[in-house]
Amino acid sequence: MKNTKSLLLAFTLFITSSFAAMAQLQAPAASPSAFVSQNVGFTKISISYSSPGVKGRKIFGELHKYGETWRAGANNQTIIEFSTGVSVGGKNLPAGKYSIFITPAATGEWTIHLNKKAESVYAYTKDGKIDEAAVAADDAVAVKSAPKMGENTERLIYTISAENNKVATVTMAWEKVSVSFQVDTQADQKIEQFKSQF
Repeated sequence: MKNTKSLLLAFTLFITSSFAAMAQLQAPAASPSAFVSQNVGFTKISISYSSPGVKGRKIFGELHKYGETWRAGANNQTIIEFSTGVSVGGKNLPAGKYSIFITPAATGEWTIHLNKKAESVYAYTKDGKIDEAAVAADDAVAVKSAPKMGENTERLIYTISAENNKVATVTMAWEKVSVSFQVDTQADQKIEQFKSQF
């Protein structure tokens, strides 16, 4: 009898703890956090973002309207960080963090904004949309880039390539579209600066 009561108590505790554990278990995020990093020259380039899925939707032109600035990811802002000073679009940028925004266009080139404040995307939201003028006012640099069409990319992804280990190509791909910009890590200038110190 004592053994039966002990087994029943143990079983009850097991069931109770199982239900408590299940109650704490959350469903996977619809747009999971993602991170990519690459050393290029003397610079570490890192991008942190949330990665939404296509899920059968028409993304550009419908979910994200042409001509409207978008946070280049989901949930919070997309952040790019440079460990040293770099050049983007011919403009020198100091080391630090920048928010990425993208303004897609129905025809022609898209605009990629690197925002110097790296503030929450919601700081730029007005009437449920991102205020492009407010973003542009805080741009460290805005570069134009022609989108490329390709195979479907179900989940938004950023990649960083560095063929010559001096200039990186940062690419955002989602749905059947990819758009890129280049980051000159100024490796040669940094070597010359180092040499001049001796």
